[in-house]
Amino acid sequence: MFSDQLLAGRRILVTGGGTGLGKAMASRFLQLGAEVHICGRRKSVCDETATELMAEYGGRVVSHGVDIRNAMAVDEMIESIWTTSGPLTDLINNAAGNFISRSEELSPRGFDAVANIVMHGTFYVTHAVGRRWIAGGHRGNVVSITVTWVRNGSPYVVPSAMSKSAIHAMTMSLAIEWGRHGIRLNTIAPGEIPTEGMSKRIKPGDEAGARTKAMNPMGRVGTMEELQNLAVFLISGGCDWINGETIAMDGAQALAMGGNFYQLRDWSDDDWTKARESIKAQNEKDRAARG
Repeated sequence: MFSDQLLAGRRILVTGGGTGLGKAMASRFLQLGAEVHICGRRKSVCDETATELMAEYGGRVVSHGVDIRNAMAVDEMIESIWTTSGPLTDLINNAAGNFISRSEELSPRGFDAVANIVMHGTFYVTHAVGRRWIAGGHRGNVVSITVTWVRNGSPYVVPSAMSKSAIHAMTMSLAIEWGRHGIRLNTIAPGEIPTEGMSKRIKPGDEAGARTKAMNPMGRVGTMEELQNLAVFLISGGCDWINGETIAMDGAQALAMGGNFYQLRDWSDDDWTKARESIKAQNEKDRAARG
């Protein structure tokens, strides 16, 4: 679909690039000739991903361990990239967190766990990169991963809906403010693309996406390849007049069904108990891996 070495000479940072959607996008950028930087809280996971991708495709993948909730740590990482490798050309804001919960049962800690990564962390990285682009007179692209719920809200994932809506607003706002510097910002709002960690937090009991397939107008979930292709297109230079846009990639599910979690209104207390237990088990598994 894309010419060989389409992204040669590009230096791209993918947040949350060690696993899932971030790893898939990083892989495709590398295949097309870019130098790729990935970051995540679990440095060991990012190291393993970097080694794996370079062994498979060659090229250069640089791994960074950083908690994007820490603005100072983010700035130090970006400064290190600028100093040791050179200015980034593109930023993919992919790092996120989410889980389903009845909102009346949310704790402040649970809310902050999502908001601090999704809203604060995304701004910290975008700001650290963007102000260096402006200071150095560099053009740049930012692509952020959001959700279709930014257009209509979603019950049972209120922290995510609020935080992703903040990214949606940031994208539109900075597209206007930074456009004169040659800096573009867009977002991709994918439908369900099953991944282990996220699926177990927002679709417990349906990790393979059977319910989504039954409701989706196209009768299926999304694929990593489709996300990879859209992300590449948005930074490829094929249409640099796209700016400030959110592109849904969900088989029209949001148009047909709202694309959110309204159907969970039918869950019983037992269903919610099972969901909490499943989410807790996944969180413990992730903590053990970080340790």
